[in-house]
Amino acid sequence: MSLQGRLGAYILAIHLPPLACAALLLPGHPLLFVGAELLLLASLAAGWRLMRRALEPLDYTRRFRDLLQDQHYANRMAPPAAGKPDELGELVASFNTMLAALHRERLMAGEQQGLLDRLLEATPSAVLVFDYDRAISLVNASAATLLGLEQAQGKRLADLRPPMSAPSADAREHERRRDLAAQLDALASGESRLLTDLDGRRYRAQRGHFYDRGFARDFLFVEELTAELEDSERATYAKLVRVLAHEVNNTVAATRSVLDSLLFYRNQLADSDAADFSTAIDAVRRRNVSLGEFIDRFTRVVKMPEPELRPTSLRAIVDDILWLKREACSARGVELRWVRCDEIEPIAMDGQLMEQALLNIVKNAIEAVQGRQARGVPGGHVHLALEARGAQAVLSVVDSAGLLGEVAPRRLFTPFFTTKPGGQGIGLMFVREVLNRHGFGYALETTGEGQTRFEIRFA
Repeated sequence: MSLQGRLGAYILAIHLPPLACAALLLPGHPLLFVGAELLLLASLAAGWRLMRRALEPLDYTRRFRDLLQDQHYANRMAPPAAGKPDELGELVASFNTMLAALHRERLMAGEQQGLLDRLLEATPSAVLVFDYDRAISLVNASAATLLGLEQAQGKRLADLRPPMSAPSADAREHERRRDLAAQLDALASGESRLLTDLDGRRYRAQRGHFYDRGFARDFLFVEELTAELEDSERATYAKLVRVLAHEVNNTVAATRSVLDSLLFYRNQLADSDAADFSTAIDAVRRRNVSLGEFIDRFTRVVKMPEPELRPTSLRAIVDDILWLKREACSARGVELRWVRCDEIEPIAMDGQLMEQALLNIVKNAIEAVQGRQARGVPGGHVHLALEARGAQAVLSVVDSAGLLGEVAPRRLFTPFFTTKPGGQGIGLMFVREVLNRHGFGYALETTGEGQTRFEIRFA
């Protein structure tokens, strides 16, 4: 039974006994009976009317509740009719004020959400938001492109790693995405770390959390820093090389002058001593020249000019390089094979810089095979191939040395890092600088057959 029914029953119950008692006055006092009955009926009517007035705010409260449940915040409750209590009008005004405030907040939240969605889609940084169970609830376009995510909502990042790859992505890109996703999944909440993928690209990744309805939810923010860090590295080692070059060149010039002066004293020595004296001076002079050449190689990387782009035959550059290396490879038993694609048109590049970069790559491949031979493994090969992949020309250099398995590919392009005994760590640094200045993509990887593959994509 409703509250109104229970109150009505209560009022009726307290008036029925007096009405029944008033009937006892009828035989002896009929007028008093009529007056008592009228008074009790008036009291019953007044009680019923007061009950309806008292319960009227509950009716407005139910209507307000229905508006809230249906989220009709734009609606307003009609004010009470004239003659209604002032308290009821104040209650309706309070309800309408709350509805107006909720409507404004909904509009503001909708506008903010729309702005947030547009910002997330427009930002070049990758953003992933997770729900309470660490399943992905939101992925912006940059994150979907970076990690190759498709229909990721409701799934965990770890669950997306095995099948993750866009249909057009090759095996290398698939592996790069899997490795980066694994590194992101390993981040703890509140941790910020610099990550490097298999292609050497670097990212600043941060896993944070926010509270939604009292429970923590995580988000990932990934920003690529490759260009920024490379510029910083370049500026750092350029400054270092300039300082070293200044000090070394000053020392070399002074030493050369002193050595040339010392040769004047050779005729003042005995013949037996003069020969030893000249030999020692020549040895120091050669070491002095070698030191100057050593620092000059670093200086060339730092002072590399901007590329002068002209249509250049990539096939002709490779032909010239292989002509220089053919006899040395033949003498050491290294198979040198070159598969050309004559249909590829000349490409806009700086021919001299690109020739130096490709010479470094081929030289590294040949030296890696020769190093393997020095360890007692005969034979070996270096295969070059030029092919067209859609609008791109792709040059690959594959060697059988298999040295890449001994070190992470991402470390090979680190300035001054080398795997060769006596190496200086500037060859691949020079190659990276040339390719980056041209805007050509590249990758250094293992082929799965114990071979190393350096691929350059000329777009």
